[in-house]
Amino acid sequence: MRPVVLEGHRVSLGVLLRDDLPTLWKWYNDRNVRRYLSKPHEVFFYENELEWYETIRRNREKEKVFAIITSGEWRLAGVIGLHGIDFMNRNAEVGYIIGPEHWGRGYASEAVKLILEYAFDWLNLLKVYARVFEPNVASIRVLEKNGFKLAGRLRKHQFIPEEGFVDVLIYEKLSGE
Repeated sequence: MRPVVLEGHRVSLGVLLRDDLPTLWKWYNDRNVRRYLSKPHEVFFYENELEWYETIRRNREKEKVFAIITSGEWRLAGVIGLHGIDFMNRNAEVGYIIGPEHWGRGYASEAVKLILEYAFDWLNLLKVYARVFEPNVASIRVLEKNGFKLAGRLRKHQFIPEEGFVDVLIYEKLSGE
């Protein structure tokens, strides 16, 4: 049983376990999942996942990554994290993925709500921001549903296979908004 950090209605945020890595490895190599992540062209080896896990484990001060687990069943549904945490300027970037078998259930929206609670109430951050590719309408909806505002646009900034160059949208949310 994994420790749960924050409980929600449909999902909770728990400690990421080494046992989660085979599932994450499968998701990270799924082209439908990778499409809207940084470096969508990459192919990941299992050893890459082990190295990533050790990196976030060692850099806990700047990286807070949680398993998104279904409430009740406690099944892994995705991961969410605060990256590049800057305690002097009190901000961090949020990033998340949901396994494709869990899409369309509202898990990402609730996980973002929970990570914002953690960022603002537990880490005392002032701002959380996100970068999202313009065609990723589902992720834009998740951010806007959680009160993020569009702060900027990097035009034709990222190449996505089968889609070409797309704009990268920058969203932000301030504590108390």
